[in-house]
Amino acid sequence: MKNLTWTLVLAASLMSGAASAEISDNVVRIGVLNDISGIFQDTNGMGSVEAARMAAEDFNGGGKGIKVEIVYADHQNKADVGNAIARKWLDVEGVDAIVDVPNSAVGLSINTLLRDSRMTFLASSTASSDLTGKACSPNTIQWVNDTWATGNTTAAAMMSRGGKDWYFLTVDYALGKGIEAEAQKYIEGHGGKVLGSSKHPLGTSDFASFLLQAQNSKAQVVGLANAGGDTINAVKQAAEFGVQQNGQKLVAFLLFINDVHGMGIKVAQGLQLMEAFYWDMNDDTRAFAKRFAARPGMNGKMPSGNQAGVYASTLAYLNAVAATGSDNARDAVPEMKKFKGRDKLFGDTAIRQDGRVVHPMYLFEVKKPEESKYPYDYYKLVSTIPADQAFRPLAEGGCELVK
Repeated sequence: MKNLTWTLVLAASLMSGAASAEISDNVVRIGVLNDISGIFQDTNGMGSVEAARMAAEDFNGGGKGIKVEIVYADHQNKADVGNAIARKWLDVEGVDAIVDVPNSAVGLSINTLLRDSRMTFLASSTASSDLTGKACSPNTIQWVNDTWATGNTTAAAMMSRGGKDWYFLTVDYALGKGIEAEAQKYIEGHGGKVLGSSKHPLGTSDFASFLLQAQNSKAQVVGLANAGGDTINAVKQAAEFGVQQNGQKLVAFLLFINDVHGMGIKVAQGLQLMEAFYWDMNDDTRAFAKRFAARPGMNGKMPSGNQAGVYASTLAYLNAVAATGSDNARDAVPEMKKFKGRDKLFGDTAIRQDGRVVHPMYLFEVKKPEESKYPYDYYKLVSTIPADQAFRPLAEGGCELVK
């Protein structure tokens, strides 16, 4: 009787394990959630959707015939809109993972919603470092940039080149405030000074008064703690005001190749910026970029770091699904965290316990027009920050997952 009981228990256990490790609805659905119509449409938008589709195609069933479906929606840079879409995807439409999500307010809301659900959050464009700090979740993996890396590594690189006194132009929401706070902490902790800061609303078109305050401060460095269309407008108007011509350095904390293309290299020349990905770094990045540029609707555009992050994180998640036989975050995320090696787009890469993907970061300077030899040949490399220095130390984030 004991043997029979043990056999039944073992059989039930095996059946339970088989049931928990499975592809829900026999298809892996990945939802690209981003800004399709607003200030991030060039750095994310439909380009991110195409990047996710490329990852699904390259995954090609993972050798197991796994079906993948890519869906997408526009969160309109509103946390309530993004939350409503994510909830519908979770409760009704059987979406298994959400990827992309520029705008930290939206990303933090999604992070809270998905915590301990079956869905995975691939936060490849959400910059808040809280995602791998006090708000860390067992469901979340964060790729590309975050405010700690952007603030600290950019400030460090600029200070090493003599930029001690700073003035900030900061977008007035979580992203900008986070970048400025991290950068200020580094600057003041290493003998520099922050002489002032101007806060501006998301999507502002007139930076004149802010730039005048920055010029009047006499700061050596004017830091743009914003993104997308806000950064483009600020750089364009800074050129009109002669900010760099008058001796101040202009640095963008969160800028992408699409932004430089949009403002034009003549306007952007001399601008300093930190990137995790540049399409023209090596043979692998160039091969990916040329495929991306040929996709429907891309019209020769090169991918941003965020779009490269959508591709890399989507493919990493799908590989974890294939390895575990499950699209549940409980199975897929721990499998993703085992990875340590070379990513074709981001170089030496590892995924930590707190969900932070670490990889090198690069300080670039935008070339002069006469230095650019072909379309999108915009950057020259100034310095490389190794993966183990580019992101907040694991022990300092306050993530409850870190043991």
